[in-house]
Amino acid sequence: MRKRVVITGMGIVCPLGHDVQSMWEGLMTGRSGAGPTTLFDASTFPTKFGAEVKDYDLAKFVKRLPLHQYANRGSRFVLGACVQACRQASIDLETDQPQDGIDRTRLGVYLGAGEGSVDNEAFFGAIAEAWDGSANRMDWAKWTEVSLSKMVPQLEMEQEPNLPAGHLALLTGARGVVRSCLTACAASTQAVGEAAMLVRNGKADVMIAGGAHSMIHPLGVTGFNRLTALSTRNDSPTTASRPFSASRDGFVLGEGAAIVILETLESALKRKAPILAEFIGFGSSNDAFRVTDMHEEARGAVQAMHAALKDAGVSIDEIDYISTHGTSTAENDSIETLAIKKVFGERAKHVPVSSPKSQLGHLIGATGCAELITCIKAIEENVLPMTMNLNDPDPALDLDYVPNAPRKAKVDVVMSESFGFGGQNNVLILRRFRG
Repeated sequence: MRKRVVITGMGIVCPLGHDVQSMWEGLMTGRSGAGPTTLFDASTFPTKFGAEVKDYDLAKFVKRLPLHQYANRGSRFVLGACVQACRQASIDLETDQPQDGIDRTRLGVYLGAGEGSVDNEAFFGAIAEAWDGSANRMDWAKWTEVSLSKMVPQLEMEQEPNLPAGHLALLTGARGVVRSCLTACAASTQAVGEAAMLVRNGKADVMIAGGAHSMIHPLGVTGFNRLTALSTRNDSPTTASRPFSASRDGFVLGEGAAIVILETLESALKRKAPILAEFIGFGSSNDAFRVTDMHEEARGAVQAMHAALKDAGVSIDEIDYISTHGTSTAENDSIETLAIKKVFGERAKHVPVSSPKSQLGHLIGATGCAELITCIKAIEENVLPMTMNLNDPDPALDLDYVPNAPRKAKVDVVMSESFGFGGQNNVLILRRFRG
């Protein structure tokens, strides 16, 4: 029997703050998480700014720090987000004898987690020392010698994308299904959707789901700059992310982590956990087109949206708000707008849509779950997040993008969209819990 799935906790660490309330207040007051890059010297890069997480201290969240002493940046963020979500959901942490009523063999973790960055100083230092300039080649014997002396094995292991999920298992004692996926910018949306399917189908009672990612390092920024995907508006970082604007020139690279707790309704009621929203629909597809381009007819996005609506058992007339992928690139914003028009038809212009990336930046693997949390807050507060910096609308894009100010609205059913490199498309639908 198909079980009802509810969300009982949420947590976030992002450029607007280290908890949900700080993030939401930032969205409501028009703050931007963007600023000059401080994590490395970006002075020679085409893009010299990003949306960094500032002043984060893992010790404020975690007691057993030695278990996570080698955790990379993304893992440290997701540990904090998980602590917040579990506390809200009344899930015990860092204990061998939990009293929260959850069978740990039925508690799982599913993360859309990005690859961890290398230990840049040691890695690039070894390259510099091993380069034989006279012969214009690498001295690999020297490379091995320097690497063995400078690189820390545990830090190198943290590059593996499954490690963040492993840290959460240590934190919570989760011994059920533990999975990780890396489908680029759609990863945490896919993780939440597939985790919900595990709960719905009886494979788990509770799933800790979401994402973690940090690509604000030389290799990450170089790659996106080479793809011409990043804004180069270095004179004004806070206005650089401008989805659906005629002057958009790319996204702002961000970092962070977001977690939601997915639970059977039966389990939530039995434990008297708070119910924040009900998960009702998931759709997933692939464009099968190009690695870095969406199909020009939006076929994958349309397919995923239709699948989510069918799975949720709702019509287009019931959707009150769409949280778009809205990256601020020329291609994404135009094709996503086309997809919404194809699915919603004449109603498309009457459904408010917006992009939290205009303030958060693009959190890559973590972005989908972060934006899902903004959807939960929209349901709770009956307020729609804005699309910031939309001062010169693209005349070819004519939907209601909620420009430049939050909007009071009746919000009962929301759709959240994420589209990633490789053609991955994932769409979630939530509903206000009615009992």
